[in-house]
Amino acid sequence: MIIVTGASRGIGRAVADRLVSQGEEVLGLARTSVSADFEILPIDVSSAEDVREVARSLRGRKTKVSALINAAGIAAMNLALMTPSGSARKIVETNLLGTIFSSQAFAPLIIRAGGGAIVNFSTIAVALALQGEAVYAASKAGVEAFSRTLARELGSRGVTVNCVAPGPIQTDLIKGISERQLGTVIQGQILRRQFTVADVCDVVEVLLDARSRSLTGHVLHIGGV
Repeated sequence: MIIVTGASRGIGRAVADRLVSQGEEVLGLARTSVSADFEILPIDVSSAEDVREVARSLRGRKTKVSALINAAGIAAMNLALMTPSGSARKIVETNLLGTIFSSQAFAPLIIRAGGGAIVNFSTIAVALALQGEAVYAASKAGVEAFSRTLARELGSRGVTVNCVAPGPIQTDLIKGISERQLGTVIQGQILRRQFTVADVCDVVEVLLDARSRSLTGHVLHIGGV
């Protein structure tokens, strides 16, 4: 089984759908349950206890977990000094703590299954220090730091940990961004074009492949920076 957080929409949903189409068993975690060709549990990943309860259930059923995709994430466009405290807290809780809690809960199951992969999600906003995304970028910078350290801690246990850092992908996450802002971000990439969720799925697919077991501790920027 592969666990995908944020599986109800956006990149998480696209990754889950891709995996299901390839015959993988997927368990999705999301705040809201929607119709899908795989099971989605209505879980808020910022709740450590809720995530641990899912892990306990899988352990009790002796479910073999081969990978975790931490795709749950939220963003809010605000200058650093104008970001409401409630918004800042929610962004950090979902993006950073959600990744930490999910990794803590499910990595032991991956180890028990003989090893596998954890794929976390960052953003180009970290590398480019995008204005108006300070808190979002800070939360994802935390994800990158956590991922690099986790890769070292889990390497001897047969678990790889990598980050995928997309630029602007056409999902709900960038609905409020103007064409001018999108153009500025794209110009900051090495490959100056907008990529798709399919491109993201391709990279995740590579990281999950057993032939990529030598790749760990990396942040892979889609489009390059």
